[in-house]
Amino acid sequence: MSIKPEIAEFAQEFANIRRDIHAHPETAFEEFRTSDVVAERLSSYGIKVHRGLAKTGVVGTLSVGTSGRAIGLRADMDALDIQELNSFSHASKLPGKMHACGHDGHTTMLLCAARYLSETRNFDGTVHFIFQPAEENVAGGRVMVEDGLFDLFPVQAVYGMHNLPGMPVGHFGMHDGLAKASADMFEIEICGKGGHGAHPHKTIDPIVTGAEIVTAFQRIVARSIAPDDVGVVSVTQFHAGSAMNVIPETAVLKGTCRALSPQVQDRIEMRMQEIVSGICAAHGLTHTFAYERLYPVLINTALETEKATKAAVAVAGDENVQLHMPPSMGSEDFAWMLQDNPGCYIRIGNGEGSEGGCAVHNPNYDFNDEALPWGASYWATLAEQELSGA
Repeated sequence: MSIKPEIAEFAQEFANIRRDIHAHPETAFEEFRTSDVVAERLSSYGIKVHRGLAKTGVVGTLSVGTSGRAIGLRADMDALDIQELNSFSHASKLPGKMHACGHDGHTTMLLCAARYLSETRNFDGTVHFIFQPAEENVAGGRVMVEDGLFDLFPVQAVYGMHNLPGMPVGHFGMHDGLAKASADMFEIEICGKGGHGAHPHKTIDPIVTGAEIVTAFQRIVARSIAPDDVGVVSVTQFHAGSAMNVIPETAVLKGTCRALSPQVQDRIEMRMQEIVSGICAAHGLTHTFAYERLYPVLINTALETEKATKAAVAVAGDENVQLHMPPSMGSEDFAWMLQDNPGCYIRIGNGEGSEGGCAVHNPNYDFNDEALPWGASYWATLAEQELSGA
């Protein structure tokens, strides 16, 4: 019930690796330097390396013994388009980009576990270390799957992990079944008739119509979704006009929808289309409606959640493992990997307050290096337990 001693011994080395990755953030499908670091490290540990899935993806394969059983351990590598406000020495060196979600830590924890497993080889089977690009917004996990990830590297189970600010370091959390929401994106263009702002009666105003649509969308969850179901409809962008005295021809609405079941997804999309069509028709406007389903609902399977729990308890103790963590309305493209395989996605504590408590996607965020040996020990323990040969 603790960090593995071997991992503790090289914890500082991996903290330095993490900080180097943090200082050189790369966004979706541009993780060239990061994937070079990953591939070079894996090769130095004697692990077979495959590159090129989803452009910058890396898969390391380590086989020990004679068992035909294989598991996948996945970490994401990409950063975000955010200007970092931190002033420490490992702050981003690239303006407008930063590791604001901890993927630098996720990558490093899996690298650390890979080194430990390659040196100790205390398992019987195959571990595929999956380093995935482009988790943020563009579903690099889906692209890896479509590029043949599990055809090339078949597994009996696949596992993922994400840091959680506000949870103490050395703590873990998971949830059997529905764990993360789907993420859909929409874009609506409303086309009316522009004109002078002093003569609105001679126009067909897309701004007023757009505002009516935004308000009507708020009724979808309140009145079209059952109270015991969960959904979110958020209009996050409203673009219209360029002059203060001109009513524009068009307005564009963009946003995201979340759900914890495909049925709620279907209901939300249908009601949005009905609302836009009806309101535009009532006021004499035309429209286009684009709706894209980017991330499916993430569903942890029962047996694999039980195995993930066992490994977390072995590392952190019963009292530091939170079972039945409430589902999050955030999304994760690891869900695409779980559509093809059983598996489990868990959370690891990043710390509280000034020691790791800053929320992700915040310009002041930083992954807490104190969590690195805990996450690496979890990965290593999970692999040893899953592939025990018993």
